[in-house]
Amino acid sequence: MKRKPMPYSQRKTKEEVNKKAIIWAGGIFAAIVILMAVLLIVNS
Repeated sequence: MKRKPMPYSQRKTKEEVNKKAIIWAGGIFAAIVILMAVLLIVNS
């Protein structure tokens, strides 16, 4: 009888969610940095 390794699949999905969260946070952070740079250039 075959047994599926459940913890591995759960860990994989968790890693995927973490990766997406990191990408989202990085994208938002980059957008804020670019926006601040543009504002500084426009003001000066």
